[in-house]
Amino acid sequence: MPFEDSAHFEREMGCTPDELRRWLPGASGDRPLAWRTDGADVTIGGGRLRLDWQVLPPRRIASIVLPRLRVRFDFGGVGDDERRGFMRFFDLYTHRGGG
Repeated sequence: MPFEDSAHFEREMGCTPDELRRWLPGASGDRPLAWRTDGADVTIGGGRLRLDWQVLPPRRIASIVLPRLRVRFDFGGVGDDERRGFMRFFDLYTHRGGG
């Protein structure tokens, strides 16, 4: 799953806020988390990742209704290699299978 090669980006995720909250401890590699109402801060080495999310209207495909979140990723004080490694793991952890 590709990710944006930037310290600040947004993406749409097909999940609810509760699902993202359940996934985040594992998806962050058990790094320290500080929870906020619509987001979380993840400590990564000497820096941090600020995650903010906003519920979007669900995607409707015929009779299927899929939840959507707009998630903002803001890395501060995290090197490129460390950020890429974090996102690679995050993407693998939060990937939903299909088929």
